[in-house]
Amino acid sequence: MVTMIEVARAAGVSQSTVSHVINKTRRIAPETERAVLDAIERTGYVSDAVARSLRTGRSGTIALAISTISNPYFADVVHAIERTITEAGFRLVLIDAHDDPDQEVQAVRELISHRPDGLIIAPSARPDRAFGILNRKGVPTVLVDRIIGGVSSIDSVTVESTESMRSLVGHVASKGHRRIAFITPKSGLSTTTERLAGYRLGLEDADLPYDSRLVLSFEGRASEVALREVLASARPTALVAGNNQQTIETLRGLDALGMKVPGDISLACFDDFPWADLFEPRLTAIRQPVDLLGGSAARMLLERIENPDAPARHLSLAPELIIRSSVAERWAV
Repeated sequence: MVTMIEVARAAGVSQSTVSHVINKTRRIAPETERAVLDAIERTGYVSDAVARSLRTGRSGTIALAISTISNPYFADVVHAIERTITEAGFRLVLIDAHDDPDQEVQAVRELISHRPDGLIIAPSARPDRAFGILNRKGVPTVLVDRIIGGVSSIDSVTVESTESMRSLVGHVASKGHRRIAFITPKSGLSTTTERLAGYRLGLEDADLPYDSRLVLSFEGRASEVALREVLASARPTALVAGNNQQTIETLRGLDALGMKVPGDISLACFDDFPWADLFEPRLTAIRQPVDLLGGSAARMLLERIENPDAPARHLSLAPELIIRSSVAERWAV
């Protein structure tokens, strides 16, 4: 087998230069890069990764379809996935699916063109087409953060959402709030359904009636407009945001309305922030174990690759309620 040293000799460069050209780890002068590529072609050199792929039938690549731009919560999940698969000797190929079913299909098609050994995906609200492609190709797959309703044959790692949202609403109600609004995440997602169910259970526990006017979405309209409407029609004294995107939009909308937290209205949120303990007021939040979520999904996929016929597994992780100062006491009806 031709070695990298032989390529370096044929190109008249150092072995490290050949490595940088192959792995694209340093900018190389165009004429030098061309000489190395010509030498690779003349000698028939095959990189270690390609050789390993030929020997094992594996690419050494893990694919990831997740919405890191539209949902900043996933950035930490991605870091944990990448760290885990890199330690196992794999490379990560990532495409942002933007939580859009059409872009999800395009992302899956692009990812499987790299012939990955497995794929991790946070499914959209309508993932049927994307999973039809994955099933036909037989790609080992793990769901992360979300599940697909009625599907139990695919490995999954999620964070428990219903009981944790129930406890968050219960905490707000324990402060005397009787009109608690819920700001829903993107419709159709399993996490949205679970958190809405938890919201209703929290109201029931506190003997509070469910009022559909207190459930609002920012989809398709500015948060300032949605908040103004609910404040005028349903008069909430507290808001519970369904994820960190909704928390950011809620804070932006309240600022536009000239309202302060918790002086004018209380706020609690699902998803903690690195800066939530520094923000004024300090935000009461459900903290999800993002490192454990990403790492567990990566390890589950690696195990699935090694044991493709093993029964599907489903892991639900416990989050933590972090009580801070953004929910004030409110005893007036």
